[in-house]
Amino acid sequence: MKSKSLVLFFVIFTSGCSNKVDDDYVWKPLEVTVTAYNSLSSQTDSSPNLAAWGDTLKPGMKCIAVSRDLITLGITHNTMIKIDTFPGVYLVKDKMNRRWRNRIDIYMGEDRQKAKQWGRKKLVIRYAVKKDSTTTETDTP
Repeated sequence: MKSKSLVLFFVIFTSGCSNKVDDDYVWKPLEVTVTAYNSLSSQTDSSPNLAAWGDTLKPGMKCIAVSRDLITLGITHNTMIKIDTFPGVYLVKDKMNRRWRNRIDIYMGEDRQKAKQWGRKKLVIRYAVKKDSTTTETDTP
């Protein structure tokens, strides 16, 4: 009996949390080039696990790096991102080199082969924008 109550509480609590995110944000679509990267010094610098905003990257994290032109759209540190074909929500934790435009990099830990197999694709991402008095439901894709 106690375990059923606990399971019911968990289901209600977690479904309530996910709805809250969708209630508080508009998910704006954007087509970008999507590549992958690893926390290896050959791909970054001498501190491969330290991201541009100071976060420490660890394999298994659901995070991305963004090209700097996307930052001007409001896709900045800790922005929530949904990526076509990938389950869940990713967080922006890193910035890409200034030479890249309209691009995101999916963090793939230290698995270089997985990143190479991913390659480069054009996909639609959806990024979360906090609803405010100027945002309307028609802005939602």
